Amino acid sequence: MQWRKDWEAAAGSFAPVAPPQHPTYDVYAVIDMALAEDAGDYGDISTLSTVPEGTQARATFLAKASGVLAGVWVAHAVFARVDPSVGLSWARKDGDRVQPGEILGEARGSARSILVAERVALNFLQRMSGIASLTRQMVDAVQGTPSTVLETRKTVPCLRLLDKWAVLIGGGQNHRIGLYDMVMIKDNHIAAAGGIAAAVAGTEEYQRSKGIRRPVEVETRTLAELKELLAILDAAGPDTMVTRIMLDNMTKKDAGAPSGLDVSTLREAMQLIGDRRIETEASGNVTLDTVRVIAETGVQFISCGALTHSVTALDISLNIETQRMQPPAGALPAGPAAVNALDAFEGTSMPCGSA
Repeated sequence: MQWRKDWEAAAGSFAPVAPPQHPTYDVYAVIDMALAEDAGDYGDISTLSTVPEGTQARATFLAKASGVLAGVWVAHAVFARVDPSVGLSWARKDGDRVQPGEILGEARGSARSILVAERVALNFLQRMSGIASLTRQMVDAVQGTPSTVLETRKTVPCLRLLDKWAVLIGGGQNHRIGLYDMVMIKDNHIAAAGGIAAAVAGTEEYQRSKGIRRPVEVETRTLAELKELLAILDAAGPDTMVTRIMLDNMTKKDAGAPSGLDVSTLREAMQLIGDRRIETEASGNVTLDTVRVIAETGVQFISCGALTHSVTALDISLNIETQRMQPPAGALPAGPAAVNALDAFEGTSMPCGSA
């Protein structure tokens, strides 16, 4: 897709972390929807009514909290979709740690265009930076253990790829992107299939019939379920398609335990799995306070839905200074028929510029 080609062109400067792969996701379409949502049927009437046409501006992106910057390319692309003539330069890049008062970048050009792009660009930048910041904290917390931090599919609808991209920028890894790239046999699948054995057998038969081989993860919630699954895997040997076991909610809150979490059941589960060549994943009760004690059980992956469903946006502002410019002689005044980025937005007609 064009957006990925444009990201590749900018990757070396301010967006070094590659976005996740997805067969149909179009970042430009997401940006266009956000701009159209803002513009409604008439455009930015606040800016149209207060800012004279021809006014030029310089706007600086300012960090107002400490964290990890993410979403620079997306913010850059928002401005390019609104008005490719607006020039942007970035002092910091995705993945950089930033501090309050730090200037992150600046935009120069039409004041009207900058004001139209401002909020949408900041919304993407602040959300992605908030996700990356929490992810980096969790990654730092498990440093020195065998565990890798993952997110889940608990993302905002239509922002899935951007949310997961932010996790990568923060130093985590991605769980499955959607329903298509990994089989995840959860409790409801098991109940509907008639048990773990039936669900696993059905999955393997389906994949063979379709000529596909996607990773397969099976959720277990108790030691009894884990033992049942291990017996199935041992009987299948190397022919099994199951690649990962989820150990779901095998921890419980306990004020008297280290970090307030009892991980004894999870630890016993890891002992039952032993040296079998299969991935392990823990989920449930994962917070910044508990992730280290979970990691110390030796589990390979730790998934945390809060990385994306309970994100606190990183505080970033855009401060504008303007300089009024006289329109050229003979120029027509702006009106309902004027064609510019402030009128009701039609993203498909706008080139992506340097983004």
